[in-house]
Order: sequence, then structure tokens, then C-alpha cells
Amino acid sequence: MNINDIYNFDSRLTQLAGQAEKNCTGIFEKIEKNAEYCGAKVLKAFSDNRVSEPCFYGSTGYGYGDIGRETIDKVFAQVLGTEDALVRFNFVSGTHALSVALFGILRTGDKIVSLTGKPYDTLEEVIGLAGEKGNGSLMDYGIEYGQVDLLEDGTPDYAGITEAVKGAKVAYIQRSRGYSLRPAFTCADIEKMVEAVKKGNPDSVIMVDNCYGEFVEYREPSEVGADIIIGSLIKNAGGGIARTGGYIAGRKDLVELCSYRLTCVGMGKEVGCTLGMNREILLGLFMAPDVVASALKTSAFASELFTMLGYSCSPQKDEPRGDIITAVQLGNEENLCAFCRGIQQGAPVDSFVVPEPWDMPGYTSKVIMAAGAFTMGASIELSADAPIREPYAVWMQGGITYTSGKLGVMLAAKALLDSASSK
Repeated sequence: MNINDIYNFDSRLTQLAGQAEKNCTGIFEKIEKNAEYCGAKVLKAFSDNRVSEPCFYGSTGYGYGDIGRETIDKVFAQVLGTEDALVRFNFVSGTHALSVALFGILRTGDKIVSLTGKPYDTLEEVIGLAGEKGNGSLMDYGIEYGQVDLLEDGTPDYAGITEAVKGAKVAYIQRSRGYSLRPAFTCADIEKMVEAVKKGNPDSVIMVDNCYGEFVEYREPSEVGADIIIGSLIKNAGGGIARTGGYIAGRKDLVELCSYRLTCVGMGKEVGCTLGMNREILLGLFMAPDVVASALKTSAFASELFTMLGYSCSPQKDEPRGDIITAVQLGNEENLCAFCRGIQQGAPVDSFVVPEPWDMPGYTSKVIMAAGAFTMGASIELSADAPIREPYAVWMQGGITYTSGKLGVMLAAKALLDSASSK
């Protein structure tokens, strides 16, 4: 018995996929070893913080005395290596959590410097780099923005960072690549950026957008000098279980300022009902290391298979990974759309839907997205998306199980091969 009995892949694709998987044996072992370590960290945090069934019950109204909410914050803080954490289902996305952190910490006259080039598209209007003046961006509130572009090879400009952060309140690092082809940053890379910041301005608050990066390595950015890190629960940290939410974790004083922005000054973390969401946030975190491992294995397999098919992929299967994403350069819009159609066909939900490019809020180009997920927009589940612009690359992430991820990748390859043969 094999998957051909069900999906009828042609012999060429089956052979290529088999060889790609065999080539990934070594990296799969490393991924599983990392998941074992991260899973132990999570289990120890659950035990140390006495997670129990009453933590699942949730609250209504003001949410005073919600032991589940308080326990979740402690568990996340321990797992992420921070003093405190603010974990709430009220965060509607990673961008929302980042916005809360930026507005919570920055004040009129302050300066933020992005150390990793231009931030992800959805943050442009938050900062004030796009959109109309007067819409409430950071720049509207008199906050100055600076940027250190990456070097030509996609690595940080450490000397430039040291100079640029002088006088800056926040030094901002985006770990994942966004819609660019530069590498995602590992904790070793972030540690070097932290050192460069400290040389120029020891008082700068080092903030890391950790989206797509949780549990990819045995360390988190907070363990190499980041003061505050932010992420989404419908990506890695929610383990495919949490249906919404995000987290802000870091220094206690900074987390408190962020909590004032989420609720109001004086109340902060002490209020906010949980409406029965605690159980899935805890269960999602518990599952996260193994789910991230499935996503990483899917990503490595995809990189190897599409490299064998002649496409440029980043990262390669055995390159260091700072996130769960693989970028595949497909050359033209037709190939890009075919790839996304194949990913969609491999989804457990809405597999019959045909993805098309559209004007997505927060993006400056039309975007095509393949995402048939149990939770809308959950990037930890297999998905692929891309702006319709040069170099016609697609960014693929997720794979809540390796089996489903592998099949989705093979269906994307099949769609590309079928498109090419029909010409």
C-alpha cells in the first residue's frame, strides 16, 4: 500500500518525492530532537505552574481572578524565557499584538529603528510608511522611524545597526522574512544584533517579531538578549489548536505597559474575561513543539523536492532555519497560481476552492493565498501565499501533520507539472 493508491500521482513525481524524503533523513532527525527538547520545556512549565482543570473554565464580564488567564501568562513566560507574558485571545493577529506593543512602549518624540530592513507589509500603515496621514499611525503621534537595510547577501549590517540605534527607544527585529528572499534570522543572528545594539545604545528596548519562529530552535530570542518578543497563536505557538490570539512576552515593566494599551491604564493584565478559551490556548501550546516539527519537516521536504524540479528554494533542506517558511521562486504568475491551486487541493477544508489573486487589506500588491484550514488564516496549517509581483516567489508554511503537509506539497508539484505539460 502507498499514497499512489489514493492520489494517483505519476511515477516520476512519486520517485522524486521518495528521493527527496530520503535526502531529508538527516535533517528530520535534527528537527525531531529539537522538538523533544522544546516539548520538555513546555511540559516542565505546565508542571511548575500547576496547570489544572480549573484553569480551563474561563470567566465572563471583567474576568477578575481568572486563574486560567494568570496561569497561561506564567506558563508562556517560563517557556519563552521571560519575566512576564501577556497572552490573550483578544489579539486578532500577530500584527495587532505588534501594534499593541509598539504603541504601549513608544511615546511622542521617541524613535524606532528597524534593524532588518523594511518591515512586513501589514506594519507599514501602523508605522506610517503607507496609508493616509491622520489615521493614527506611530508617525501621526510624533514617533520617528529609522531603518537599517540589510546587506546585499541578506545579512544584518551590524556596523550600521550600532550607529543607527543611537538615540532610539526601540530597536526592532523582524525574525521571519516576510515577502522577501532573505534568510529568516536564527537566535544566533539575533544575538549578534543585540550585541550591535548594546554597543550603540545600551538603553534601547530590543523588540523581536517572533512570528513563525517559536520552537524552530531550542532557544527563543528572549534567551539571547531580546527585551520583548511578540507572536501569534494561529501560527507556531498555538499548535493548530488555538483559534485566535497572540502573546507579548518579555521584561515585566514592558509587558505591563503593553497591557495598558490592550485594556486601559491602571487595569492592564488584571482584567479581561477568557470566555472558555483557556483550554485550547494551553492545549495548543502543549502540542506546539511537535506541530512545529511537522511544519519544519514539510518545509524541508518541499525545499528538496522543488529544488530537484529545478526551482530556486530558500532555505535549502539542511540550511539553518529561523522560521517554518520555505520560499520557492516560480518564475511567472501562471506557475505561482498553479502552485497555490495544488496546495489548496491538499487542504482538509475547502479543497475544492480555486484561489485567485485579490486586493487583500494591508497589502500593496494583489495577493494569492492558498489556505484550507480549520482556523481561518492559521499559518501553522499548510498554506502558501504570495504577492503578484517579481520575482513571482511563493512563501509556503505549515503542515499541521507531516503526512498532510507532504501530500499538499506533492499536489502543488503535480499542479505545476500538469500546467507545464498542457502548454
